[in-house]
Amino acid sequence: MAIFGKLLHARMPRIIGRPEGDGPAARTQRPPYAAGYNPPPMRILLSNDDGYFSPGIAILAQTLSEFGTVTVVAPERDRSGASNSLTLDRPLLVRRSANGFLFINGTPTDCVHIAVTGLLDQLPDMVVSGINLGANMGDDTIYSGTVAAATEGYLLGIPSIAVSLAGKEGRHFATAARVARDLVERCRRSPPAERMLLNVNVPDVSQAELQGSQVTRLGKRHKAEAVVKTTTPRGDTVYWIGAAGAAADAGPGTDFHAVAANQVSITPLQIDLTHYNQMPEIEKWLAS
Repeated sequence: MAIFGKLLHARMPRIIGRPEGDGPAARTQRPPYAAGYNPPPMRILLSNDDGYFSPGIAILAQTLSEFGTVTVVAPERDRSGASNSLTLDRPLLVRRSANGFLFINGTPTDCVHIAVTGLLDQLPDMVVSGINLGANMGDDTIYSGTVAAATEGYLLGIPSIAVSLAGKEGRHFATAARVARDLVERCRRSPPAERMLLNVNVPDVSQAELQGSQVTRLGKRHKAEAVVKTTTPRGDTVYWIGAAGAAADAGPGTDFHAVAANQVSITPLQIDLTHYNQMPEIEKWLAS
């Protein structure tokens, strides 16, 4: 709490947005920069799944503000595990907090979708989601609201990065913020050839303890632990979702292996879920 208090009194990024208005204005996407060209200030959209009040998003906003205008649009409460869900059964409210961040009573995907399609006057140059407290590796990416916010930016045509601090104590958010800063700076100076979606996991260690970075693939976990069954004071039986399983596929080249070696894991993700190798077999099966 002391860390967050200091951040609130530090220089906050310039926040843009229009929680009220008559609809989106025309938006433009910046073209790639020519080699050697000094790019103008960036427009960066930040979100997360831990909520607008989390220390991770505060330090990330402060760190990335050196690149231009930062807009924070995040959930009003912790929405971990929300995945890529959109809220379609009720209207959503956009409010502004005391520190200038915008927050929405919806999911991480709602936040990025509303920001890009109706809240901002211009498309962001990048979407950055995080810094999440806890790893998002292997099968976690399917459920992660942190990854989902970045995925929504990617689906809307914007280069996006999800950043997670791979630890439960949250001791070194500054390390993850520095990693995010370096990636954004690289994208600013040398935009990638094609739009990218990166899942980044940073060990919860000091900057000096990092052992570099590695481009990785997603590992896999064992089956999740059983649900926890309990009874409420009123006699109702309720269930808590069990903890994620331990790493099963965690060998060299995986995100699990890199983080265990104190390396930053950078995994490029794709959205196409089609099982292409199985298509001929399914055709034969249907024809039999």
